[in-house]
Amino acid sequence: MKTIWKMVPGLAMALVIAAAAKGLEYLEGLAGLHLIGASVIALFIGMVINRFFKPNAVTSPGIRFTSKKVLKLAIILLGASLNIMTVLKVGRFSLTVMLFTLATCFGVGYFIGKALGLNWKMSNLISAGTGICGGSAIAAIAPVIDATDVDVAYGMSATFLFDMAMIVLFPILGRWLGLSDAAYGLWAGTAVNDTSSVVAAGYAFSEQAGDFATLVKLTRTLAIIPTVLIFALIGMHVKKKEAAGDQSAVRVNMKSVFPWFILGFLALCGVNSLGFIPASVASVLKDISKFLMVTALAAIGLNTSFSDMRRAGLKPMLHGFIISLLVVLVAIAVEYAIGVAPSGTLL
Repeated sequence: MKTIWKMVPGLAMALVIAAAAKGLEYLEGLAGLHLIGASVIALFIGMVINRFFKPNAVTSPGIRFTSKKVLKLAIILLGASLNIMTVLKVGRFSLTVMLFTLATCFGVGYFIGKALGLNWKMSNLISAGTGICGGSAIAAIAPVIDATDVDVAYGMSATFLFDMAMIVLFPILGRWLGLSDAAYGLWAGTAVNDTSSVVAAGYAFSEQAGDFATLVKLTRTLAIIPTVLIFALIGMHVKKKEAAGDQSAVRVNMKSVFPWFILGFLALCGVNSLGFIPASVASVLKDISKFLMVTALAAIGLNTSFSDMRRAGLKPMLHGFIISLLVVLVAIAVEYAIGVAPSGTLL
């Protein structure tokens, strides 16, 4: 019981920040804007607070608990809102484009990260955020590779800054290229990162384009499943290799390092795909998941200082910019290659 009470101050701070971030997101929506998601707002609020009030003996236990354990619970609940059948509804065109963009992110991104001298965890978090779904992908992968809070903060920031530019530029470029609603929706849904940014960029073009971009984005989110499993295996391999190279290290127990929360995530995803979770329940669980994820990112922000990010330099941001730009170019190039752009339909 005493241990639980130790968690309360830090957890309470994160919950208050999350509530404030959701409130700001709501006000943003009332104003007809969808520029910044609550996750990014919470992360930045936490980092600003860290600038003046560092975690101490009272708040640290709760902040650590929230950034790790609460984050995993959020990922488990996220599975209840994902349905494998969505892929079939969207069709082969979006899957084709996504395969090329994901290959670009993780293939080219690996070499760009090495060239810039970034650690593999930060590099892959940036690639995942760009290729899959922004903050959700970063949050899902971070625990299985033991990424630091600075790695997570940089991954979020790098994808967020590029998204802000794309919200403005995508509708302009779409009209300049003469894209149909379907072609533009497919482009925005596969090339813009965060869900809120996809919604903003999609509906700025047309209602039909916004609807399709959102559907493509939901399908793209499913890439979290194989990606997290792959990185879980990579993370376990790295831990085993590090232990083998350290004679003083205790032998790694794979059961202790396996990301068991991913099994919960997959189980809920499977149950939902079979239709056993009512739509109303799935909607509630998704809302809870999103709020808990915002709470966890608030805790990550509280544990991340601007000085730590300054020491990492501008290279992570450059990595995010290059990868994001490549994804934009690859996505539209594939659309032209398969005949969707500029004026094709997906019917």
